[in-house]
Amino acid sequence: MARRSLEDRLGYRFKEASLLTQALTHRSFGTPHNERLEFLGDSVLGFVIARELFARFSAQQEGKLSRLRATLVREQTLAEVARAIELGEFMRLGEGEVKSGGAQRASILADALEAVFGAVLLDGGEAAATAVVLNLYASLLDEIDPGRETKDPKTRLQELLQGRRHALPKYALVATHGVAPNERFEVECVVEALGLRELGTGSTRRSAEQDAARRAYDRLSA
Repeated sequence: MARRSLEDRLGYRFKEASLLTQALTHRSFGTPHNERLEFLGDSVLGFVIARELFARFSAQQEGKLSRLRATLVREQTLAEVARAIELGEFMRLGEGEVKSGGAQRASILADALEAVFGAVLLDGGEAAATAVVLNLYASLLDEIDPGRETKDPKTRLQELLQGRRHALPKYALVATHGVAPNERFEVECVVEALGLRELGTGSTRRSAEQDAARRAYDRLSA
């Protein structure tokens, strides 16, 4: 069943399936939709990430922790986490949104993922919601080095290009090698205005995109 497949990726089984269905329902599809759950999930995510950062980085001051949290809970990061579990495949969208590619739109994915966190909280309580958030954010949290630049390579590349008044880069999956859980992804970062193309690799599509962005940023900054 499709629901079970998503639950496997979340690491949580819903007792009330209707809560998960609502979390995945965009307002364009009908009611009840996921906006109230999104409101709840936003608070859940912020709290769990703040508490985890506080516990992991005891030497860091409030300002640094706030910047780290902001990077992890922003729309772009939420959308990347949602894409990693292919959340868009399970969304219920109105016909117009389906035709316009809403299932891959960052704002819709980010809102839906927050709604899922809210749904888990209502269904299983704080401990369950905390476990789901930390499960999905595990690799992002493990990659944090407080002594380094808090902005990820994709963000730094985007800001560099915007500062030079160029269009944003495009990312495309070039190849996938191996089988889960040992897959390797190869992604191309393209800056068309500059004729720049850089390949990146990683164990997830997200990490491959970040690797490609880092290579492009380093080349443009040299």
